[in-house]
Amino acid sequence: MLENKVTLITGGSLGLGKATAFLFAEEGAKVIITGRTEKTLKETAEEAKKKGLSLDHLVSDVSKEEDCKKAVDYTMKKYGKIDILFNNAGVLYLGFTHDTETEIWDKTFNINARGTYLMSKYTLPHMIKEGYGCIVNNSSVLGLKAVPGVAAYNASKGAVTQLTRSMALEYADKGIRVNAICPGTIDTPMVDRLLDQMPDRGEAEKLFKSFHPVGRFGTAEEIAHSVLFLCDDKVGFMTGTMLSVDGGWIAR
Repeated sequence: MLENKVTLITGGSLGLGKATAFLFAEEGAKVIITGRTEKTLKETAEEAKKKGLSLDHLVSDVSKEEDCKKAVDYTMKKYGKIDILFNNAGVLYLGFTHDTETEIWDKTFNINARGTYLMSKYTLPHMIKEGYGCIVNNSSVLGLKAVPGVAAYNASKGAVTQLTRSMALEYADKGIRVNAICPGTIDTPMVDRLLDQMPDRGEAEKLFKSFHPVGRFGTAEEIAHSVLFLCDDKVGFMTGTMLSVDGGWIAR
């Protein structure tokens, strides 16, 4: 499906990004993953190699404008185009509004919202020139509705949702589609760290699972296949969509 499509994935060494990178490589894409930690990127690339897959990797922090530009420039210099951008990098911290430290608020927005904006800002001119492109932003079910206790995350993912809609409208006539996935609770290292912060991990898992009518967490592979669907040229009429992959949570 993605033969020779050049795909740039942020936060690509763990969780949803890693699963998507592996799947896209299996589908024939040329995949570049970015992340803040070189060790983890190298480990993911080595794991891919053992599976007979090839992943390119680059240390890049999406909260830093110069890193975003560097990642796009690197990809263009090496591959000459960017067909697909998956803005996946994200962080989640616990905290009600009044007890969320300003530093945490800024860090959350800098990675989740600003990073999505910056990567898109530097990628879009190349897609416009080609007259083709597909951008998928990683929002969340919490970009569509809120729960208490993760104020910064709720707000940042709401921003990603609205940015997705804005970009879809701005570039619809330029051959560029922009959509977002809105996952529920997915079994990833980020969620694992979140549960570890809870006073009673077992009760927390039970509570989070209760949000999903299917009665379980999603898998990174399920999200990866959802991203693949959004990047399929056969659904070329789809843009500006928030695709909920949440075990039925948003239907309530």
